[in-house]
Amino acid sequence: MNSRIQHSLSDGIATVTLANPAKLNAIDAAMWRDLRRVMEDLGSNAETRCVVLRGAGEQAFAAGGDIEEFLTVRATMDDALHYHDELVARALDAIRACPTPTVAAIRGACIGGGLEIAGCCDLRIAGESARFGAPINKLGFSMYPGEMAGLLDLVGPAVLLEILLEGRILSARDALQKGLLTRVVDDEKVFDEAQACAARIAAGAPLVARWHKQWVRRLGSGAPLSEAEKRAAFDFLATEDYREGLAAFLEKRAPRFSGR
Repeated sequence: MNSRIQHSLSDGIATVTLANPAKLNAIDAAMWRDLRRVMEDLGSNAETRCVVLRGAGEQAFAAGGDIEEFLTVRATMDDALHYHDELVARALDAIRACPTPTVAAIRGACIGGGLEIAGCCDLRIAGESARFGAPINKLGFSMYPGEMAGLLDLVGPAVLLEILLEGRILSARDALQKGLLTRVVDDEKVFDEAQACAARIAAGAPLVARWHKQWVRRLGSGAPLSEAEKRAAFDFLATEDYREGLAAFLEKRAPRFSGR
């Protein structure tokens, strides 16, 4: 595995680190490829109850794609299509499709591709001095449509167009007000708060967390639920975790969920 995408798993909480600190964690083609694979692996691992994504160090979550390699990886139309559709968009899709809850822990710059990654996570916790944007209008290229989906779902067309058309950099407070963030904390508390958030998620029934993600996505389609889907919403009745949760409540103790 490319060492610039690092990951670990402890007590059900996975940490995925974008590690290219010499370039403010800018993401190159190999990193996009490995990010997709890591997210797919973690999402299929029943031991994973939450995934925290962060950048190495304290200066940046990720300052975008690695522009220095664009002259080679996007030299032709076919090269550009492969890079954005097969590498970038599929990595972002893997984050959005991950059945396990995801939390972005953001310090410093969260720009371009970094903003796209954060926008595909379920929750985003940022430091006061974090900054956000996608000023690619100043570089002469547009955001690939396959990369817009997460941000469009998150903030809607008006805010996304504001970000793309103006190309300005937003403060953490501006980003919070526009719906880009879940919460803002002191810079030095970002990673602790992200871990605490992940621990709260991991303490819940893992099947329930996955179902909640599934149903939020499904309801977002706008189509009415079928009778089969309504019945499937009560699949929890057959789980060990449901019986454990009720028993723990009645016995006034903390539940011990197994994911079954």
